[in-house]
Amino acid sequence: MAKKRPQTKAKRPQPSGARPADGQIPVVGAREACPCGSGRRYKACHGRAAAHAATELVQRPFEGLNGECDWVALRELVPAATAALTLRDGLPEGVPSVTLATVLPMAWPALRRDDGSVLIGLQNDTASGDISRDLADTLLRALEAEPGTPVEARRAPADGPRLQDLLDESAPLQPVVHSGFEFWVPDAENASAEVSASLERANAAAIPTVKLTGVDAAYWCETPEKNHLRWVMPHPEERLLDALARLHAAGQSTLGEGTRLVGSFRAHGLTVPVWDLPTGVGAEDMEKPAAEFAERLAAALAVTEPLTPEERRARGGLTNRQVTLS
Repeated sequence: MAKKRPQTKAKRPQPSGARPADGQIPVVGAREACPCGSGRRYKACHGRAAAHAATELVQRPFEGLNGECDWVALRELVPAATAALTLRDGLPEGVPSVTLATVLPMAWPALRRDDGSVLIGLQNDTASGDISRDLADTLLRALEAEPGTPVEARRAPADGPRLQDLLDESAPLQPVVHSGFEFWVPDAENASAEVSASLERANAAAIPTVKLTGVDAAYWCETPEKNHLRWVMPHPEERLLDALARLHAAGQSTLGEGTRLVGSFRAHGLTVPVWDLPTGVGAEDMEKPAAEFAERLAAALAVTEPLTPEERRARGGLTNRQVTLS
């Protein structure tokens, strides 16, 4: 995958010439004259900085949000899930609720339902390098959309708010995992032909997934060949890999008989260890082993001594089996 740039804030260029009294350069068409008075087209002047700021990658777009690990899981791992969102300034008049959804029909970024409620799709492609800013822009437009209409995709303004600015940081994120996408419509039987077809395709492709209740952000899933547990963890990557290597070298990285820690994903600045599970092992069977593993991991994370040669070999194996999702 292409190497991604670290998050930075683009500075505005400072060409000579007249500029607005308040010092702010308004956004205009790419081929129009730049409002700063330089005589160049906007795209070759201040538009260049604006475009750079809009595409600059934010490595951890959900950092600072309550339930960051679950945000990552819903973005990358879970097929069908919803979670109620609480706005910092409360709901506008005529909007009874705002709900985060993994995906919406026809891949709409957002939908304002007939009753005024809002659904925001999390798994859509975004136009800039900051998923949080793009989602915040979509949310604001959805709150003002006419009931019964979807919200189209667009690139968020580079200086627009982020989710961290709009959501109540004290409200917990409580994902509800669904077996299918019937939550898209209040009455699936009377949905339009287009939505019904999209619903049928989505349900056929959804992998059965269950969120564990005893630990945070751990998701069991069932595939034709074997089951898996994918667990989004908040710890810094290097420290977490050291801890996993210590457990792996000591034979304590499994979740019970027949299970195996096979590697990890990288997703939005966090690490997601993955275990293979026997086909007959369900989500409820993982509750106790996962809780016990969490205790072993906490102890391993507290160790500060250098890795032993055996632990370094285990760490190398785990590192070689990492896959970057974002």
